[in-house]
Amino acid sequence: MPLPAHREQGFLPYLDQLDPALLERTALLYLCTPSNPEGAVADLDYLKKAVALARRYDFVLAVDECYAEIWDAAPPPGALQAAAALDHNGDDPFANLIVFHSLSKRSSAAGLRSGFVAGDRRLIALMQRLRTYASSAPPLPIMAASAALWADEAHAAQIRDGYRAKIDLAEKALGGAIGFYRPAGGFFLWLEVGDGEAAALRLWRDGAIRVLPGAYLGRKDADGINPGDRFIRVALVHDNETLGDALGRAASLLETANFKTGGN
Repeated sequence: MPLPAHREQGFLPYLDQLDPALLERTALLYLCTPSNPEGAVADLDYLKKAVALARRYDFVLAVDECYAEIWDAAPPPGALQAAAALDHNGDDPFANLIVFHSLSKRSSAAGLRSGFVAGDRRLIALMQRLRTYASSAPPLPIMAASAALWADEAHAAQIRDGYRAKIDLAEKALGGAIGFYRPAGGFFLWLEVGDGEAAALRLWRDGAIRVLPGAYLGRKDADGINPGDRFIRVALVHDNETLGDALGRAASLLETANFKTGGN
């Protein structure tokens, strides 16, 4: 079941409010930090709490950290770091935890479809067994290219700096308007515009700007409310000249249409 992640809670699920009866029957809890689309980063205490819950109720905590090396002001803590800081039973400090990393974001190498999994040795063994019988090994050239990219930190820093420059452009164009905030990680803007679908349609139709309505990334909660209804997701993935022009036009179109925080 999806968990709500509202602005008031830092766009992260409230772990303290999870029903113990739900946790008792939970098999897996999935977290993404830095998150997509909000760019929220779970701090070390939050991750420790998530790991502790996984161990207490014996479920798998799967943490997607594919944006971990694309951050704004400070590098985000990792779930492995949190787990290692906790007391644990047995000889595996990463029990009940598995994390995912990818070259798609870190190295802008989405075409390689390459990454790695780390964590609980029991879970890793099960995944290795599954891959042995139900998957194919990456070609040797792909593995060689992947190893070279993982070994090179310089290009990852350059890519991170490039995304930070794009956020600077966005802040210049949108800062103080239509719900802009600097994401702590990732390369998306999550703008509260009042009506995400209407805003996306206006931008596409009148500005030739493609964004994603936030409702398409969420589901209705128990009260029938989709927490993404009021938002749009903007991907900062074009060159700076294109982005600067598009963000300027987007700000004008959204403001003149009265799409802004608290708008209708």
